[in-house]
Amino acid sequence: MNETTQNTPDSQVVTMLDAGVLVPFQNQPFRVATGEEMDQLKESIQEYGVLSPLLARPLPNGSYEIVSGHRRKAACEALGITQLPVLVRPMTDDEAIILLVDSNIQREHILPSEKAFAYKMKMEAIKHQGQSLANSTCGQVGHKSRDTLSKTESGRTVQRYIRLTCLIPSILQMVDEGRIAFNPAVEISYLTEEDQQLLKDEMDACQATPSLTQSRTLKQMSQAGTLTREYLHHLLTEEKPNQRQKFFLNQEDVKKFFPPNYTPEQMHNTILLLLRNWQHKRGYNKNQPER
Repeated sequence: MNETTQNTPDSQVVTMLDAGVLVPFQNQPFRVATGEEMDQLKESIQEYGVLSPLLARPLPNGSYEIVSGHRRKAACEALGITQLPVLVRPMTDDEAIILLVDSNIQREHILPSEKAFAYKMKMEAIKHQGQSLANSTCGQVGHKSRDTLSKTESGRTVQRYIRLTCLIPSILQMVDEGRIAFNPAVEISYLTEEDQQLLKDEMDACQATPSLTQSRTLKQMSQAGTLTREYLHHLLTEEKPNQRQKFFLNQEDVKKFFPPNYTPEQMHNTILLLLRNWQHKRGYNKNQPER
């Protein structure tokens, strides 16, 4: 293995390592970007080199587990670069997980599933670090960890992201694809796995997804054990309020036809009365086609 070292201005030692000894972090939730993002990174590395060294920890078998820099390694491999600058730092599993999440969670493009599993990993790592406390305080540690998981999102929001990890993979994929919104997805995560699969089958069959209100109803029914395929079909095929066509009259366009002292209610009632008279004169019935 070729290995050289150099000191950074802050006295941290950067080692040049073969790409072959660098292995991805086990079960890390972040995808390696492709397409335009990867092209931009490769262009930058081609022009300037790897400006920021990777961060990795040594493993007993002689390889190094990447904590930060999976995308940089992939870009270098695509460019045929075999020697990478790496800051090697011994770390425990929990320390490595926390650093992994913190170095990736603020990325510009991150999927809901990536954020969900990242927060869950960091939550478990923080709780594990606190296991030396008495068992009676474990609940407090868990609550505290939710509030310290993110510098930009509340503990409540973090908890809701973690709920997404309870979705079956096919529904979680729909969330990543933007086919199900975040808030309904959180409610759906409380359904049993069996009910989630029923829901997925009906969503595919009906080409529809439940609204937030409908998702809350499904959550209650699943927890009560009363959710059926028949009800799911009925719910997904019913017309949602936001799907109904609405007709509005601009008050400014209408009030010029009425005395100045007419209220909106008086104008509304008068318009309805005139429409009824118009309907009567034309002999028109809304349940029959117009003649």
